[in-house]
Formats: sequence, C-alpha cells, structure tokens
Amino acid sequence: MHLLSHLAVCLLIFLPVCKARLPVNTSIKWVVTEGCFLKVGGSTNINKFTCEIVGNYQSDTLILYKNNNTGPLKLSGKISLDVQAFNCHNPMMSADLRKTLKANEYPQLVIRFVSLERYPRFDQPEELRGTVAIELAGTTRLLDIDYKFNPGGTGILNLTGSRQVNFSDFGLVPPRKMGGMIKTNEALFVQFNLAIKVAR
Repeated sequence: MHLLSHLAVCLLIFLPVCKARLPVNTSIKWVVTEGCFLKVGGSTNINKFTCEIVGNYQSDTLILYKNNNTGPLKLSGKISLDVQAFNCHNPMMSADLRKTLKANEYPQLVIRFVSLERYPRFDQPEELRGTVAIELAGTTRLLDIDYKFNPGGTGILNLTGSRQVNFSDFGLVPPRKMGGMIKTNEALFVQFNLAIKVAR
C-alpha cells in the first residue's frame, strides 16, 4: 500500500519528473509550436556575421520511441526551412550565402531528428545529447547535437540545439569577395530553437 501511495503522489505532484523515466514500449508525440528559428554564425578574415531564418518553416510532429531499457530514445520527424529566407541583415551577404548554399537548386534545409539520449524533464532546465541528420545543398550528414531544454509552461519545453559544422561537410566552398581579399572561414555555428509541447 505504501508503494502504491508513493506512485500516486509521484503521478499527481511530480509528473514531469516521472516523465523523465519514459516506460518501455512507449511513444510520445511532441508538437512544434510557434517560435521556431535557425541561426548560422560565421566569420570572415575581417568580421563576424550572423544569418537567421525566423518563423519560416514546415514541421512534422516529433515522435519519441522507447523499445528497451538501455540506449538512446529513437526519434522521428523533421523541420524544413526555406533557404531563400536566410537573412544576414546585409542584402549582399544574404545573397552570397543563399548562392553558396545552392538555394535555387536545393531550396530546403531539412533537419531530421534521429535520437535523444533520454527523455527530458519538464520541471527544470537541463542539457542532453542527441543525433540529427541535416540535409543541405543536396548532401546529408548525421551529426551529434548539444541540446538545452528549458521549461516554458505546463507541458511545454523550449529546445535549443547547437553544433559547429564546416562548409566542406556539405561539399560547399566558402564565399569570397573582391578577388579573394575577403574570405569566409570554413567553420559555421548552427543553432536552432523549437518550442514544443506534448500532444494530448
């Protein structure tokens, strides 16, 4: 009886904590809500730049699966972003980035969610690792991602994923200007933010 009482208290009062221990053979649906954005930060030999896509995306419902007691949770679902919507707050730089990313030929940047190390808590911030497949300019790369989860209200999480990538990871050559005098460096810092809620 004591054990049953303890479980009842856990479910009624500490439900977010219990959810962190997702039961075996369970699937959970996450709905991506308003507030999605993607930022790309980089640098040239003379300055730094930040480009972003805000609120211009297509998304699936994300589904988490747990089929055993060990290992990461399997994920399915994706977000698709319009490469032409990249805004670098400088018309020439925006045009250069879109051209480098072959926006006319490959208009979508797609992030497919593959796995998450465990189910996040909904009652406190935490950091987790996961895996995504990023499809850009006709090339797909499987990458580990650092996630930050922050509670945003009842049943809502703000999820931020970040990863450093290189232009060459996707078979791209960094843009250059003025006969090569201005050179964009290889490394890019990619960050995306999703507001998600558990589907009822």
